[in-house]
Amino acid sequence: MLRDVFDEDAELYDRARPGYPPALVEALITGAGLSPAGHVLEVGPGTGQLTVPLARAGLRITAVELGPSLAAVTRRNLLPFPDARVEVGAFEGWSPPPGHRFELAVCATAFHWIDPAVRVPRMTAALAPGGTLALVTTHHVAGGSADFFARAQRCYERWDPDTPPDLRLSDETTVTSDTTELDASDRLGPVGIRCFPQEITYTTEAYLDVLRTYSNHRALPAPALRGLLDCIAELIENRHGGSVTKRYMHELITARRVTP
Repeated sequence: MLRDVFDEDAELYDRARPGYPPALVEALITGAGLSPAGHVLEVGPGTGQLTVPLARAGLRITAVELGPSLAAVTRRNLLPFPDARVEVGAFEGWSPPPGHRFELAVCATAFHWIDPAVRVPRMTAALAPGGTLALVTTHHVAGGSADFFARAQRCYERWDPDTPPDLRLSDETTVTSDTTELDASDRLGPVGIRCFPQEITYTTEAYLDVLRTYSNHRALPAPALRGLLDCIAELIENRHGGSVTKRYMHELITARRVTP
């Protein structure tokens, strides 16, 4: 399965994947109304891009990570925070300790990898009444080094046959996540969405590292991946002075549990 590829190089994932804007983390903690040392369930933490700032805020965290290598790196990153722990396994088969309920259940940029039949019911069941279910989505949007991303399209069209012709990044004002599953749950209240953009400037090698962590890139045949990365590296070095800026738009999607 594609979701398994992230565990193949956990150190690369930890080094390359961006964290989340501090304003998003603050909004998540404040919006959930967490008590001091509140208990949080995180599904699919990766290597702790969200887990670490939550732990730094003093929260008690149980993180459930599918990949054992990713989990090992997360544990290392959480060493300064004894109230945060990581369990290895698929969330589809995980259950909280009997009688235990969380104030917040959150999944950041991993929700789409979980079985749609169980992801909302299982996360909701783990919540105490009034607890918050939160999703963080990440979208690649127009902005930053716009000329680079337009030119990079030609690299993708050459080396990835599944690339739609003339594909362009969307304006962030037109990007919204599908909240149908949360809206349909009779155990959750109204859904709220807040947006948090961020721009990150990458050197050539740092940007290639980010690309190497994407599942669709890792799924390419090795010669195609090498060709694609070489094409992009040449573009950054020769046309953009050795660095490019990428714009992300993160959505914080929340709903409270309204039933016992």
